[in-house]
Amino acid sequence: MLLPSLFWTLFCVLLQAEKRRKCSKIYSFEASRYHKDKASVAQVRPEQGLHLGLALSRVLCDVCNQYGRIAALLLMGAQMRHGGQVLIDQLKIQGVERVFCVPGESYLAALDGLYDSGIETVIGRQEGGVAMMAEAHGKLTGAPGIAFVTRGPGATNASAGVHVASQDSTPMILFIGQVASDQKDREAFQEIDYGQMFGSIAKWVAQIDRTDRIVEYVSRAFHIAQSGRPGPVVLALPEDMLSAFSEGGDAPKAHGVALAASGADAIKIAARLQAAERPLVIVGGGVWSAKAAADMARFATRFELPVGTAFRRQDYFDNRHPHYAGDVGIGINPALADKVKQADVILALGTRLGEITSGGYGLFDIPKPKQRLIHVYPDATELGRIYHADQSVACSPVDMARALAGLEPDDDPLRDSTWRQGLHQAYCAWGAPQHSVGDVKMEQIIGHVNQVLPETAIVTNGAGNYAAWLHRYFDYKTYGSQLAPTSGSMGYGLPAAVAAKLAHRNRDVICFAGDGCFQMTMQEFGTAAQYGANIVVIISNNGIYGTIRMHQEQHYPGRVSGTVMHNPKFAALAQSYGGHGEVVRKTDEFPAAFERARTSNLPAIIELITDPRALSSRLNLP
Repeated sequence: MLLPSLFWTLFCVLLQAEKRRKCSKIYSFEASRYHKDKASVAQVRPEQGLHLGLALSRVLCDVCNQYGRIAALLLMGAQMRHGGQVLIDQLKIQGVERVFCVPGESYLAALDGLYDSGIETVIGRQEGGVAMMAEAHGKLTGAPGIAFVTRGPGATNASAGVHVASQDSTPMILFIGQVASDQKDREAFQEIDYGQMFGSIAKWVAQIDRTDRIVEYVSRAFHIAQSGRPGPVVLALPEDMLSAFSEGGDAPKAHGVALAASGADAIKIAARLQAAERPLVIVGGGVWSAKAAADMARFATRFELPVGTAFRRQDYFDNRHPHYAGDVGIGINPALADKVKQADVILALGTRLGEITSGGYGLFDIPKPKQRLIHVYPDATELGRIYHADQSVACSPVDMARALAGLEPDDDPLRDSTWRQGLHQAYCAWGAPQHSVGDVKMEQIIGHVNQVLPETAIVTNGAGNYAAWLHRYFDYKTYGSQLAPTSGSMGYGLPAAVAAKLAHRNRDVICFAGDGCFQMTMQEFGTAAQYGANIVVIISNNGIYGTIRMHQEQHYPGRVSGTVMHNPKFAALAQSYGGHGEVVRKTDEFPAAFERARTSNLPAIIELITDPRALSSRLNLP
């Protein structure tokens, strides 16, 4: 038994060397040309016979490789694994339970590794949707979301999700198939230099060229994605590297690295806030937790502080809390914007204070804000990059929230509650429904959803003016209840909802989308149907790209161009996938339709026929 196994192993090694010769592709091509020739064998020229023979040798090599694999496993005591198996074994060690992919021939070995791994493989319809699913999973769990896509067009499609992960500071790892090593730098079929392509939007981009280094690269990827400011990592996988065999061990589970908050820094921050007359805390960024939300509520209550949230981080602080001031983002409450400018001390906890949160860099002067700024951020390179702070602390905002929650104000009397109460009252007034035109009124739709959904419900959205109603009228009550792209990426809401439902089967997941936003990724409704992700998608169908039309009317009034859409019947689309679909044409039809959708035990679409004149929560056209 041992001798034949040894023979096959040796034979396979020799043939594998021949297989990797640069001329092998030529031989294969010439052989295929010969097969198409109707001439008889007797008419074949000597050199053609040579090419054919070598091509047939490659076929024999492929067969022998299978026996060689078995032989190797027997000889090495099952220590030999092909690259795809090694890779998937590392994902298991890292605690990965689910991956999202669009299959491709460039990473077949990884798909083979997934076959009996116990990791759920979710097959998406388009790589952009798959990458957004992985990003949403990372947002929800704090662990890197995993996506696999094929080379070339698969990678370019997936770049949309990588950009979301970058600007949203979300841990994510994108694995991309790559051309074989002997074809590199020849502009081979679907070849891309991923370092150049993703270099500006990923924390780390690398290509694994050796099978025996997969363990090292994957371990590093998990460390980088979770450490400091979280973000996406991109790893390219040459197909010959994945299919080759390797022996060796595994790496232990990676853990993100973050600087701890010092007690001295926390005491100094608390003292600055207590001494302020008009303090304001703004929480945000990609590093947060339910415990951090509770800690911040405790600290804010003790020190009489109003708390606002950065753009699309509204679930970082209970919106019903008497210290909540509102969200500092697109469509900001004008009263809150004024208060931000009036504040004398601002604690920016975890947020970059990017363009949207800073009101187009208008709420804070650059480089030195008029407000005394305390900036706490997990990445030291961000501190001082745009704003010169009075106090900069590089540490985890979760850790800082914990340290602040443990402090008590000194014996001096705190400021009165007028400033804090004024901010909360302004938030409540902003949330009072404002009349919109048309038979379907979004402010009432959101109000109803807000009333009937449990606190644990997850609400997702992409980008578009429809989201302004959601952000204005919906109260986010618990951490992990909002999934929305701070990058403003259209199409995000649906794949995010699919990922959320797969991660939390027992929680309501509601996706809000505009007709334009939904159609960016609407094929992923098929993914929801395939995996029993019983989400409810509420589509505002006004037949236009509403955000662009709004800006158009503001800057070029009456000159409509490039914003009108011809839409499908969205409810019928849901039904075609075996889901639940309804059309709502009047506001009073919605409550019953929403209940039927929630209880249908099917992925559902409710299509709202909205008036295109209702451009936003603040703008109605005549």
